[in-house]
Formats: sequence, C-alpha cells, structure tokens
Amino acid sequence: MKGVKTILATTYAVHPTKGSEDALGWNFIRQIARFNKVICITRENNQEAIDAHIMANPDVIFDNIDFVYFDTPYWTRFWKQGSRGAMLYYWMWQKAIPKFVKKRGLKFDIAHNVAFPNDWTPSYLWKLGKPFVWGPIGHHPLIPAQYLAPFSIRYWLKDRLTWMVKNYFWKFSPALKQTVKKADFIYAMNSSVSSKIKLKPGKYMVRPSIATQDFGYEIDNFKDSFHIISAGRFVPLKGFDLTILSFARFVRSLSKEAQEKVKLTLVGSGPEEKYLLNLIKDNGIIDRVEIINWVERSELMKMMKSSDVFLFPSHEGAGMVVAEALSFALPIICLGNCGPGEFVNSSCGFAIKEQDYETTIFELAIALKKLYHHPKNHMQMRKNARTHFEETFHWDRRGEWLDNIYRTL
Repeated sequence: MKGVKTILATTYAVHPTKGSEDALGWNFIRQIARFNKVICITRENNQEAIDAHIMANPDVIFDNIDFVYFDTPYWTRFWKQGSRGAMLYYWMWQKAIPKFVKKRGLKFDIAHNVAFPNDWTPSYLWKLGKPFVWGPIGHHPLIPAQYLAPFSIRYWLKDRLTWMVKNYFWKFSPALKQTVKKADFIYAMNSSVSSKIKLKPGKYMVRPSIATQDFGYEIDNFKDSFHIISAGRFVPLKGFDLTILSFARFVRSLSKEAQEKVKLTLVGSGPEEKYLLNLIKDNGIIDRVEIINWVERSELMKMMKSSDVFLFPSHEGAGMVVAEALSFALPIICLGNCGPGEFVNSSCGFAIKEQDYETTIFELAIALKKLYHHPKNHMQMRKNARTHFEETFHWDRRGEWLDNIYRTL
C-alpha cells in the first residue's frame, strides 16, 4: 500500500485480555497496524497469551504485526516479582533494546516507545537513528495530603518518596534530557507533562492515552432505579473512601422509599478492602452497597451497561475505566485533577475541585443528587457522554491520529 511505513513499537506491557496498561499496549499496536506495518517488541512472558489469542481470533490485522519477544538475561531480573521492581526492570529492558534491534537486523522507518512510558523514565530508541516517537507519556501528580490522611502513614511516605525519585530524574537525568531532546514527537497524555519536562511548542501534543472499543450500549428510559458503579484497586490512589462517603451522604438525603431504589457497586479488590467495608458499615449503607471482587473485563462491561453513573474520584493521571464508562453513556463524577478531570467536560460529567476532605465529599454528593433529581438533565448527559466517547475516546480515533503523526515524520 502506498505510504505504508514500518513502525518499531516497544510495548513492555501488552496483553490481549487484560485491562489497564496491558490493554493500552495491545490496542495501540492494533491501531498502528490499521495503517502501517508493526514490529512489536515486548516481553517474553506475553508470548503465550498473544499466540493463543491470535490462534483463537484470526484477523487480517495480524498480517501487519510481527511480534518479537525479548528479555534481558535471567541473572539481571531474577529479583523482579510481579509489580515489585517493575519500573527498574522497565528501565533496564528499554536501555537494552537498541543493541537487541541492531543485533537482529530489524528494518523499520519509525521507532515508537508505546506502552509503559512516563515522563520521568528515559527511553533509548533515539539511539537507533530513526525518527523517534515517545509516548503516550503520563504524569501522575502527588496525592494531596488531605486525601491520604485516613490511611496508614506508609502510603504518604511511599507517595512522597516516589515523588523525590521522579524529581531527581526530572532535574538531573542526562538520559531523560536526551530523550526529550532527541524525540521527534512527544505524545503527552495530560497537560502537566509539558510543564514538568519543559517540552517545546510544536514538538508535542496533549491527547488522552485512554480509549476503548465500542461494546454497544442501550439507555433504558423506563428504569425505576439509580445504579452507581465504580471500579479499580482498593488503594488510596483510587479514592474509594470518597466514593463511599459521598454515596452515604447522598443516601441520607433521600426518603426511605427512595433509598430502596439506589445502589452502589464497587468492582475490585485490594489491601484497603477491610477499611472500606468498615466505612460502609459505620455509615449504615451496607444494604445499599455491593462489593464484587475482580471479574473478567467482559463482565465488568455488562455491569456498566446496566448502570446510570460512574463515580470515580481517583487521584491518578489516567484511568482506562473512564473511557469504558463513557462508551456506555455513563456520566462521570470525578476530581478536577490532571487525570480523569481532563477527560470529561460539563456536558457529560462533574469534575469536583480538589479541596479539603469534607467539602470534597459534600460536592461529590451534590453531583449525585443533581443527576438523581433531574432525570431529563441526566438523560442529556448520558447522550453527551456517548458522543464524547465516539469523538474522543474510541480506539479508532487514536489510530487515525497516530497515522497522521507518522506521516509528518
């Protein structure tokens, strides 16, 4: 095909059936392959799942993808266990790739560091001497102290220690400075990236990294219930304490009869599950809240399909589930931060200002009340949410945009 290029894409995290970062890597590779050839370099432990998926789901798109599996020698990574040490190994893995590519004699037109990058970990693909695309790179800000206060001090210490490490790289890493300088194009996933690593105008663009496919949706105009849903790991980063406390405040504002028609579903698990269960009991809403441990992604999509609102006061700089919720025409209630707060607008959600803890809970509850008590506005926001997904958060929009970027290099 005329104009087709070969993209060497490094995707540390890529998996056909997992969510989050793995789903991001998998879908970016598929989108690149819609318009160009792809050499996808990923870790060896992803091969079994990828081979099985391709065998079970034949698709002409895979004709455009050559998966190449690479890991550093075992003696350099025996210490890595799951997510423990992941960022350190990612740095080692990325640093070793240029030598691996040259040794294999891989031929390509553009190098793209796709999945797992952030704005403080260097990439080394510029050493390959080809046009270099970096990103989507994310920026995860400090969690404001007031939102960590209810939890163990270790979360505050970990967050601040991580911030110190990031600042060291931002200020002193020659490799990071070279990455920024040598990149021909930088894909920033939120607005805070450009200020932290001082990106030059015209060399980067801010565009959310999150997206999702269209699972199909229906809006039930005759429901006599109000179902709120949220999903994620039960850790302070995700803000489930705010979810529960704002929901409790919302429930208390309703009549006894109306209370019977509202429900909150939390999908997830994690170290703070016991704390969250106690919050639910202490606030007298145990009969209005259900917790469902992790389910297959397809099951979560079914739950979203039957819900009315997605409540997600997370402190992170991303959030794949936001795009998924928008695809099901769910208005989003989140915090006004550089993550989910930048993914929604007033036509399809509420981005609550970060402020003192109690006021945050109060305003999250107010947003729930506005949706519950004004069904016509709620219905319009649902339609707007679906439109926002189609225009901004459908995976196809990412593929089209990336292809345009490649054509300029």
